[in-house]
Amino acid sequence: MKQGECIGVFDSGYGGLTILKEIIQVLPQYDYIYLGDNARAPYGSRSFEAVYHYTGEAVRKLFEMGCRLVILACNTASAKALRTIQQVDLPLIDPHKRVLGVIRPSVEALADYSKNGHIGILATRGTVASGSYPIEIEKLFGMEKFHITQLACPMWVPLVENNELSGEGTEYFVRKYLDELFLMDPLLDTIVLACTHYPLLRPLIGQMIPGYVRIIGQGHIVADSLKDYLLRHPEMEICLSKGRNVSYYTTDKAEIFEQTGGVFMGERIKCRHVQIC
Repeated sequence: MKQGECIGVFDSGYGGLTILKEIIQVLPQYDYIYLGDNARAPYGSRSFEAVYHYTGEAVRKLFEMGCRLVILACNTASAKALRTIQQVDLPLIDPHKRVLGVIRPSVEALADYSKNGHIGILATRGTVASGSYPIEIEKLFGMEKFHITQLACPMWVPLVENNELSGEGTEYFVRKYLDELFLMDPLLDTIVLACTHYPLLRPLIGQMIPGYVRIIGQGHIVADSLKDYLLRHPEMEICLSKGRNVSYYTTDKAEIFEQTGGVFMGERIKCRHVQIC
């Protein structure tokens, strides 16, 4: 097996940077490669077949670039492609490599957050349509522990990617979806931000919901889950390079990614274009 390989983090666009940022804070010693498929984003409204195809191409590219472990820091990719990649593709590509998602660790955390079992899932249309969160919740906890309400928020991603994190228009669409969610279930005590773009709207969301409602952002949960995974799999951990380097790649224009990606990371970044198809 090759020594000194990176951790890859993939998303259809910029949202996975919120996951990467938290992972770096928890596990700063490793080398990371971030790949955003911005040229084909967003994935949220695409078919299962398209998302699986695009995600598979990105995973293979990250393996070619020197990654041994890839995190699908995208709820849509995790919902529509992860299981097939893990069960069908990886045994053929390389049985020593691994691909992990963001849905399972997010669901595992629910028991620590909700007191009354009423959970709201805010996500893209694709994640909602996949039913991945209710399915995973049922697998882990059964059907009766939680009451799940899902809602797609299609306007939130473009607002975040255009750095419209405040203002009348943003407030309107944040309140619109939150009002709709609580109309569907007034007893909600926990909200899962099941799209990696949404944490940038968290301050505004927090102002518009009752104080007793807890918000689950995925970044720190996924980061802690990865830390635990590497502790449980020393055979993987020993293969990972530890140079504290982070490289950014996009399938679209690097200059645009640097500008918007810097908003997500809270610092200037350098990015390179890569072709994956």
